[in-house]
Amino acid sequence: MDTSVSDVVAVRRRKLEELRAQGVDPYPNDFAPDATARAIHDQFGHLTREDLDAGNSSFRLAGRVVGLRDFGKASFLHLLDRTGRIQVYVRKDAVGEEAFATFRLVEVGDFLGVEGRPFRTRTDELSIEARQVRILTKSLLPLPEKWHGLTDVEARYRQRYLDLIANDDVRRTFVVRARICDAIRAFFVARDYLEVETPMMQAIPGGAAARPFVTHHNALDTDLYLRIAPELYLKRLLVGGFERVFEMNRVFRNEGVSTRHNPEFTMLEFYQAYATVDDLIQITEDLLVGLADGIAGVRRLPWGEETIDLTPPFRRICMPEYVAERTGIPLERILQQTVGFKAARDYRGHYGEGAAGYLLVDLFEAMAEPEMLQPTFVYQYPVAVSPLARRNAERPGFVDRFELFIAAREIANGFSELNDPIDQRRRLEAQLASKAAGDEEAHEMDEDFVRALEHGMPPAAGEGIGIDRLVMLFTNAASIRDVILFPLLRPESR
Repeated sequence: MDTSVSDVVAVRRRKLEELRAQGVDPYPNDFAPDATARAIHDQFGHLTREDLDAGNSSFRLAGRVVGLRDFGKASFLHLLDRTGRIQVYVRKDAVGEEAFATFRLVEVGDFLGVEGRPFRTRTDELSIEARQVRILTKSLLPLPEKWHGLTDVEARYRQRYLDLIANDDVRRTFVVRARICDAIRAFFVARDYLEVETPMMQAIPGGAAARPFVTHHNALDTDLYLRIAPELYLKRLLVGGFERVFEMNRVFRNEGVSTRHNPEFTMLEFYQAYATVDDLIQITEDLLVGLADGIAGVRRLPWGEETIDLTPPFRRICMPEYVAERTGIPLERILQQTVGFKAARDYRGHYGEGAAGYLLVDLFEAMAEPEMLQPTFVYQYPVAVSPLARRNAERPGFVDRFELFIAAREIANGFSELNDPIDQRRRLEAQLASKAAGDEEAHEMDEDFVRALEHGMPPAAGEGIGIDRLVMLFTNAASIRDVILFPLLRPESR
């Protein structure tokens, strides 16, 4: 702590002791507000000075002092509550000499309870004329001096509580995030889906190609894994007779951090019996268009210097056809995954027989991702990269799977589910071979999941949508850290 801050803290602590010496509790818990800043603005914002002066309404508000101007026998302050800000006018002859003397110990950052009437100042700003004021919390550390100047990006993420106080746009981002989550839940509940919760700690990590975090359960003396996806448990629920289920919760992947990745993130996964990948595409389109209409109020969203247009129908690309068209390689040879892949023999050697499929996807993404600014469904992926998806009936080397790209990044991944237990076992065994060859992200064998399929899972389709990236889209956020309240950071040096 530098000297200037240390001096400020010393002053605040001295004022804290002055309050206690006066018999004032600096941390009471008996003030109950009956109004908010927004409610006052909504109810009285259209009234004239004369209308307000003729009324006798009185309200109790509470919040943090985020601005304070002292004029001797009167002060103006701005009070921030969960809904926004409102100006408060505190006058000595209105609140009384004793209360005003206590009020003089208030500083920016303190929490204050105010009771008073709405009125307009000489500058015509709707304000509260205080009749009573109470200190509710005395802050001992100062807020950032420059509201727009909390510019140290890591400090903003690490001390998000200050970021939320200083930056209204940040507050709005997380309000939008909450509304998006509420709207998603309402969307699926209205379609007869059941919201469920599945284990966060799993004995066998599965449902995605990713490295897990490992933890240890002392009582059972066994290692467990933070889940990388809820997929395999949600499919078990299909087996159990829950035909439409969804879960929106955290998943954990032991990977690096970037503007698009945080090791802990929020995933929506939903599964519907007797549905196909085509049904999912329509559901996904309906969901995003509904969010645009309900949350943003428009279908054209700003994205940096570009504009994302969520007007349906979204563009659709078939991966094999696209690669054939762009490379000039005959489609039949691409479908056989034998041409143009001489490097596949050595390409990521641990992929073994599936190397050509991985190479095809990488080739496609290198060519196509940069041009997928607008919403684009990419469908038909190689079997090798989709060990849990149903094979395409006409192209057995590919599966009925899609990914949705917006702003050149994956937003959603869905497919018709593989419910053939024999084929599923073969594919998981192939994943084990890849893992043995060095692929740390290959799927594990989950015998209980295969056993569940042997009991019979109805034909179904399922999908995962990254909530954080979805919120990035709707808030024009450049980094995933901007939409996660407390993103993972390096330990703070001491």
